[in-house]
Amino acid sequence: MKFLSTADLIIISGYLLLTLVVGLAMTRKASQNLDEYYLGGRSLPWYLLGMAGMVSWFDLTGTMMITSFLYMLGPRGLFIEFRGGVALILPFMMAFTAKWHRRSGCMTAAEWMTYRFGHNRAAGWMRLITAIMWVVLSIGMLAYLIRGTTLFMGQFLPYPPMLVTALLIGFCAIYTMLSGFYGVVLTDLVQGLIIIAASFVIGWIAFHATPNIAALGELAERVTGNPLWTSSMPPVHTPMPRGYEMYESLLMFALFYLLRNVVGGLGTGAESRYFGARNDRECGLQSMMQGLLIAFRWPLMISFAILGLLLVDRYFERPASVEAAAAIIHRHYPDTPPAFWHDVTAGIASEPGAAAPGVVAELEAVLGPGWVDKLPLVSVHGTVNPEQILPAVLLHSVPAGLRGFFLVAMLAAMMSTLTGTVNQAAAMMVRDIYQDRWRPQAGNRELIFASYGSTLLVLVLAFWMGVHAHSINDIWGWLSMSLSVSMFAPQVLRLYWWRCNGWGVVGGSLFGGIGALAQRFFLPGLVEWMQLLVMMGLSFGGTIVISLLTSPTSLDTLRHFYRTTKPFGLWGPLRAEMPAPERTAMAREHRNDILAVPFIMLAQVSLFLLAMQFVIRSWTALACTGALFLIGFAGTYRYWWKNLPPASNPGTELAEKFTAPAGAPHPPA
Repeated sequence: MKFLSTADLIIISGYLLLTLVVGLAMTRKASQNLDEYYLGGRSLPWYLLGMAGMVSWFDLTGTMMITSFLYMLGPRGLFIEFRGGVALILPFMMAFTAKWHRRSGCMTAAEWMTYRFGHNRAAGWMRLITAIMWVVLSIGMLAYLIRGTTLFMGQFLPYPPMLVTALLIGFCAIYTMLSGFYGVVLTDLVQGLIIIAASFVIGWIAFHATPNIAALGELAERVTGNPLWTSSMPPVHTPMPRGYEMYESLLMFALFYLLRNVVGGLGTGAESRYFGARNDRECGLQSMMQGLLIAFRWPLMISFAILGLLLVDRYFERPASVEAAAAIIHRHYPDTPPAFWHDVTAGIASEPGAAAPGVVAELEAVLGPGWVDKLPLVSVHGTVNPEQILPAVLLHSVPAGLRGFFLVAMLAAMMSTLTGTVNQAAAMMVRDIYQDRWRPQAGNRELIFASYGSTLLVLVLAFWMGVHAHSINDIWGWLSMSLSVSMFAPQVLRLYWWRCNGWGVVGGSLFGGIGALAQRFFLPGLVEWMQLLVMMGLSFGGTIVISLLTSPTSLDTLRHFYRTTKPFGLWGPLRAEMPAPERTAMAREHRNDILAVPFIMLAQVSLFLLAMQFVIRSWTALACTGALFLIGFAGTYRYWWKNLPPASNPGTELAEKFTAPAGAPHPPA
């Protein structure tokens, strides 16, 4: 089996050493206090935070998974990734939700809850439950990343994929623990530049790999059986391979995913990058930079998909051989769970002498002399495994040395997302669970060591969950359409409805969270659109009903929140108290913020499509999409850029800490 060359290993080792040095260099500064450790002292410039945000969207597992959909569908795979990969929640953060959260002066999403609902019994429980739910969601996200890393690394080194992944995770844990948010942001800068350079290089290779769009369409139809591979329009129905039948109703799923992102986007913004922003203006600027830079992800992934088509066409002249090879594995290893299928095939390919008797001879007869390189592409369903396209292309279609450069880019994508997620989860465990509930008098040294322990605990739990997942698509579907949706109502209603109270958020979180976990254990095969509707119903129903059955949040707490955050929505009793000039100014700001969102979203989606259409030479579609991009750009300029706070007065000051007095009155019902 072909593995990495010495040149590749030297490049990768150099990158890991550089990353560790950066982390160690920031250890002393990060350990000063929790504000420095988790938010970089709220002093980092917007372009560094924007680069860090871009790299957090650019994760390895997501890149593998989106490449798999682009391999199967061409540019139309983008519409399946409306569920998360297209970053459709980013326009909401760019327009208003990020600056709303930053104005609180809080450190975490759970701490923000006490800013919104006060310091009472309900708020205390709500802060704890919010922290637990965010940690669980973070562990799920990390498990998804770890699962993808295991699948990725299995093709490159002659060692068990889980062992290699465990070593990488341990490395990430060391520099994340030592350097905190400073190390995350600075290493993200290096990693982001590497990823952008890799996008240009692989795009150039793929652009010259096929002579024209007609030849590419013929190749794609021969390999995937999809006659509309080069089309950019989502059809009502599209054929999908075994294991992906749920996406055949592509247009319906795109609309459901769009609904999911619109509802979810209204409650976003509670991220470390925004809590740590210097002002309102820089919240918007760093969001804009994220949206522009993640556009580089799409030409990179469509390029890997094109090279994947060429590789599969070269490897499997007889498509029936893939199904026959899968049948051989099933016969010799009948008790292999789907989650460990790749470990079995990678093990056979790397150590044929340790395989079951007769299996090597049968595989060679079916797949030919190069069976060791082809076997990792065979899926448990008897088809080409699309989730293995990206690592297979790197290993077999990219020359040594350049391969090491691309591997560094992919590892950078994995490590940046992992470290950012771990940093945020550990912040909640320390700030909102350890310090708030158990050790309120803990000193700085104790809290820093608690941060180290929290980082390790989160990674251990995520690793266990990741290695038991059936596939990266399986775990991402549950994360995006079940677990995260279970938190939609508390996240949304807290911003837009004055009557939403602490007990309502507790109830909505519990209803949705328990429902999502129960679905994962008892109905794991529930289709994604049903997961979306059920969890959204549980979340909104629980939050609204319990809020109405319990007392409102005190008027003083609501007044402090409304006057410092300045949100729009159902805030009638609080809006009526504001002086007329302030109401007019807020209404103008709200109008521009709301109108900006659809234009930003249009510009963002069309920009992603433009990048892919250029790589596949789809010039007619490029012209049409370009017109849509100009419309989105014009609206973004008119309603967002022209109304961005000026550098001379870049936004509101942070809210001061507030405790509502005992016996404070309630606003009128």
